[in-house]
Amino acid sequence: MMISLTEHSEEELAGLLKKNSEAAFSEIYRRYWDKLYVVSRKRLDDATEAEEIVQDVFCNLWRKRANFELRKGFNNYFSVAVKFEVINRLQKRTRTQSFEKNWSQELTEIDLSTQDQLSFNELKQLLELTIKSLPEKCQLVFRLKHDDGYSQKQISEHLEISEKTVEAHLSKARKTIKDKLGDFGILLFLINL
Repeated sequence: MMISLTEHSEEELAGLLKKNSEAAFSEIYRRYWDKLYVVSRKRLDDATEAEEIVQDVFCNLWRKRANFELRKGFNNYFSVAVKFEVINRLQKRTRTQSFEKNWSQELTEIDLSTQDQLSFNELKQLLELTIKSLPEKCQLVFRLKHDDGYSQKQISEHLEISEKTVEAHLSKARKTIKDKLGDFGILLFLINL
């Protein structure tokens, strides 16, 4: 049976959270989920992305619970966390839009035999299969960098590995992709994301 923590202060909940209390986490989630969703939805104008952001914020809180320190209250903590996630999403959108625009310009410059050989969708599928063929850790590092927009330092901290190891995984991923897709110019996109 779960204990009700509705009367607990933020500081008490933060202390319990640090001690792995699922009840404290649930109470924090109950108190703040709606507020965070409204803020995210307003900033992104996309219900699905707003929900994903809120879930990511709470997942990050749970993952970091052992070292979590509440300094200025949960409103402030969540405000900063949501802002960071929104900025990441908007940057990712911009990169995607920029790539699609550049890719469509590049397609007009590719000779017709290459264009006939592989459609854009087939190329995307081939790229995804190539990424999935990478070793698990290498694939994770690559996706954090190119899908989630993490810096090498952020990846290093997130996975608790050295920046040199991150760099080695990224080099291996780029080499594999270049070997399989180099003829189609996709490498430049991947390196310059």
